[in-house]
Amino acid sequence: MSQSRIVQATGWFKLPLRLSAFKEHGELIAAITSGILILVAWYGENHWSTPLYVSLFVSAFLVGGFAKAKEGLEETLKEKSLNVELLMILAAIGSASIGYWTEGAILIFIFSLSGALETYTMNKSHKEISSLMNMQPEEALLITDVGYEWVPVKKLHIGNRILIKPGERVPADGTIVKGHSTLNESAITGESLPVNKSESKEVFAGTMNLDGSLVVSVTKPSSETLFQKIITMVQNAQSEKSSSQLFIERFESTYVKIVLFGVGLMLFLPHYLFGWSWMETIYRSMILLVVASPCALVASIMPATLSAISKGARQGILFKGGVHLEHLSHLRAVAFDKTGTLTKGEPEVTDFLTDEREMKATVLSVVSSIENESNHPLAQAIVRYAEKSATPLPPVEDVKDHSGKGVCGYFKGEEWKIGKADLVGKEAAASFMNNYGERLASDGKTVIFVSRDKEVIGLFALKDTVRKEAKMAISALKEHGIYTVMLTGDNPTTAKAIAREAGIDNYIAECMPDQKQQEIKNMKQHFTHVGMVGDGINDAPALAEADVGIAMGEGTDVALETADIVLMKNDLPKIEEAIQVSKKMNQVIKQNIIFSISMIMLLIISNFLQVLDLPLGVIGHEGSTILVILNGLRLLK
Repeated sequence: MSQSRIVQATGWFKLPLRLSAFKEHGELIAAITSGILILVAWYGENHWSTPLYVSLFVSAFLVGGFAKAKEGLEETLKEKSLNVELLMILAAIGSASIGYWTEGAILIFIFSLSGALETYTMNKSHKEISSLMNMQPEEALLITDVGYEWVPVKKLHIGNRILIKPGERVPADGTIVKGHSTLNESAITGESLPVNKSESKEVFAGTMNLDGSLVVSVTKPSSETLFQKIITMVQNAQSEKSSSQLFIERFESTYVKIVLFGVGLMLFLPHYLFGWSWMETIYRSMILLVVASPCALVASIMPATLSAISKGARQGILFKGGVHLEHLSHLRAVAFDKTGTLTKGEPEVTDFLTDEREMKATVLSVVSSIENESNHPLAQAIVRYAEKSATPLPPVEDVKDHSGKGVCGYFKGEEWKIGKADLVGKEAAASFMNNYGERLASDGKTVIFVSRDKEVIGLFALKDTVRKEAKMAISALKEHGIYTVMLTGDNPTTAKAIAREAGIDNYIAECMPDQKQQEIKNMKQHFTHVGMVGDGINDAPALAEADVGIAMGEGTDVALETADIVLMKNDLPKIEEAIQVSKKMNQVIKQNIIFSISMIMLLIISNFLQVLDLPLGVIGHEGSTILVILNGLRLLK
C-alpha cells in the first residue's frame, strides 16, 4: 500500500472516532465553551463596548443552552406539558432582560454543566452493556461440506457446526461435539476462574475459548443467546422507571405551572402590598423563577437508580427495572423453589452400604457397569459416584430397564437387580440391615437396593443436596427479619428434610405450578411485599405473581423472562447483596429529595426576605442539582 493510501485510510479511520468522541462529550464541551465565553464577556464588561460583550453573553446563552432548550421544547410539544428545561431557559432570559447578563449566563452554564453530568451518569450506566456488546463476535467459522467459511453470526442456524480456535470468543450458544478446552465465562456468570469443558457440555456466546480448538453445534439463533438476553434485560431495566421517578415526572409539570403562576403574582403583588419598587419586584420575580425550579428534585432519583442497576450488573445481579430494585428492600417474605434453587438439581450418593460378607468394591463395580447403560438420573448419579474412586467397569450382559422400578443385568451368570424395593422384593429389602433403608428414607433420601440372585446385598441412598450458599442466603435473609418458605412438588418427607437442612422457616410440599401461584397469593395477604425465587417452567406463574420474582441464571428461558431480577451466577447470597443495594439506593434517593426540597424552601424564603441576590440564587439552585447527581453516582462504587 502506498504512503498516500495509508494516510488516507488512517484519516478516514480517525474521523469517525473524533465524531464519536464529540458526540459522547458534546454536552460537556458545550458547557465548558459556554463558561469560557462567560469569563471573556465578564472581563469585557469593563473594557469593551456594550454590543461586543453582550454578543459574547448571547453566544454563551446559545452554546450552553441549545441542548437543554431543544430538549425542553421537544418534550413540551410531545407531552403537551411544561418542564424544568423551559423554566430554566425562561429564568435565564428573564435575568438578561433586566440587565443581569452575567447571572443569566451563569445560570445557563451551571444548568448545562449539571445536564452534562447527568448525561455522564447515563453513559456510565450503559458502559457495562456497551462492553458486553463489544465482546460479541460478528462472524463465525462455519464448517461446511467443502471446508470452512466465515459467515455473519446472524446467519447461523440451529444445528450448524462451527470451529472455535484458541483465543477466540464463542460466537453462538451451542454444545461441544468435538474437542476440549478451558473457557473464561466471566462475561456470563461473573466467575473469574476459567472452567474446563469437553464433549456434550454447553458453551455460551461472548465467552472466551482459551487453549483448545472446539467444534460446536449451534443450539440457539443469535437473537436468543443467553448473552443477548443479558444485554436486553439490562437495556430494558435502564429504560424502565421506578414508581418514585414516575411520580416526580408527573409532579414536574404541575409544579412548573405553580411556579409560573407564583412568578406572575410576584411581578405585581409585592409592589402594591409591600411597597417594593418595580425594579426590585421584577428582580425578585426572576430570582423566584430560578430558585423555585425543581431541577434538584427531578435529578434526585434517576441517576441513583441507573447507578444501582449498573452496580448490580457488575456483581452478576440483573435488575429488569428501577421499580423492582425499589421494591426489593421492602420484602417481608421470600418463597423458594427446591430443585435447582435451594438444591443442586441433581441427586448425589450420600450412603453406600453392603452386606458384611460382600466386598464393597466388587458390588460398586458391577452396579456401576449395569447402571452405565441407563440414562436415568439416579443411575447416572451412581456412575458418577463410582468414577470418583476410579472403579473399573466389568462386562455385563442382557441389561434391561424396568420402567419406574430400576434395571437388571447379568454378571458371570448371576442376575443382579438395582432399583426400588418393589423390584428386589419388599420383604428382602425390609430385612436388609434391620430395615435400615427405611431410616434413610425418613431423612428425605431415595433408597436404591442391590440384589444378586434374589438376595439383597447392598443399598445406595441418594439425595438432591442443598447448596452450601443456600444456607448462607437463608441465614442472611433471617437477619433482615424476612420470613422464608419452600414450595416444592416433592413429597412431605423429602421437603421436611431439605427445609430443615437449609434453615427454611416453613415448607409446603406436593405443589403443582398453579398451587405455587396460589401460595404466593396467600402469602401476600399476610406480608406487604413477597418475593419468589425459582428456576423452572413450573415456577413461572409464582414468579409472575410475586411482588419481586427472582430467577436463577441457569434457569429455563420462561423463568428468566418472567422474573424481575436474575442471579447470573446462581449465587443465592446475592439476594442479600441486592437487598443492600436496594436499601442504599432508597436511602440516597431519600437524602436527595429531602436536601433538594430543603434547598428550594430556603432559597424561596431568603428571596422573600430580600437577603438573596440572583448570583447566589443561581449557585444555590444549580449547585444543589449537581450535588444530588454526585450523591447518586456514589452507588457506582
